[in-house]
Amino acid sequence: MIRLEKDGGLWRAVIAREAKANSLTRAMLTELAEIAEAAGREAARALVLTGEGKVFSAGADLDEARAGLATDPVWERLSGTIAGLPCLTIAALNGTLAGGAFGMALACDLRVAVTGAKFFYPVMKLGFLPQPSDPARLAVLVGPARAKMILMAGQKVGAEEALTWGLIDRIVEPGSLEETVASLAADALGATAAHVAGIKALVP
Repeated sequence: MIRLEKDGGLWRAVIAREAKANSLTRAMLTELAEIAEAAGREAARALVLTGEGKVFSAGADLDEARAGLATDPVWERLSGTIAGLPCLTIAALNGTLAGGAFGMALACDLRVAVTGAKFFYPVMKLGFLPQPSDPARLAVLVGPARAKMILMAGQKVGAEEALTWGLIDRIVEPGSLEETVASLAADALGATAAHVAGIKALVP
């Protein structure tokens, strides 16, 4: 349910469980982590994460979440690997981002969302804690009060507000998402892996 597409130095990992709103199982999260680890080993210049259909991901598969996935270390393995990659990482948010799926998007360098996307992380309502790294990464982007708006007040944030907050970096029409992401990745794809890594290492 994860599809990997490679085009030279561009790696594109697609969450392909559209019938279940791209909700994530442990096997899917493990596969995404393995893809991210391989991207680091094989000197990818850009890694793009996206989903099929109109939802990026609804977060954890609820049946698996109740059975222990909500606290599984695989979430941190995935987000930590993405955050540590020496290449450019882009979350191409083809639709709504919810719950634990926030982790992989927050760990990316850039987040591009389509119009109409919504962002929410209903851990308070569901009785789970957020993944350990997520609140700090979220607060760096939007500030502590807005992080609490999402995590504690359960607010759904629309794309325009998310852009104003700094949660996402650009809004595009759905038909322009791939073109926009390709444009953002173009310079990295034209450089050596060492050059990409060197510039990324200079940015705190």
